[in-house]
Amino acid sequence: MKGFAGVRAGTMMSLWLMAAATAYAQSAPQSDVPDHRVMEKLARARNCMTCHATDRTLLAPSYRDIAKRYAGQPGATEELTRSISDGSQGKWGKIPMPAGLQLAPGEANDLARWILGMVPGRRP
Repeated sequence: MKGFAGVRAGTMMSLWLMAAATAYAQSAPQSDVPDHRVMEKLARARNCMTCHATDRTLLAPSYRDIAKRYAGQPGATEELTRSISDGSQGKWGKIPMPAGLQLAPGEANDLARWILGMVPGRRP
């Protein structure tokens, strides 16, 4: 009988811990910034990182410089999404950014949110 009580108590404790962990995970604030590894892989697959890098200027500004420029601006996500989708010219110098014709619907917005999440001093 002692063995059964110990097993039952252990099972109950395990169930309680799983329930508590689930409740905590569901109540934890969700980040609006997409996962860094997933988004970096997408940026590479869509050739964005041919010209851009996370933390240094190549042919185009770094993603952190872009995040810094747009920090706190209302409508920044929409504006950056448009630039990624449609391309832009004259915002960062003479080299134009081509339109992201290879992007699936929603990917430009995901990339924009990821880039804007790279505020200086914060690891992506």
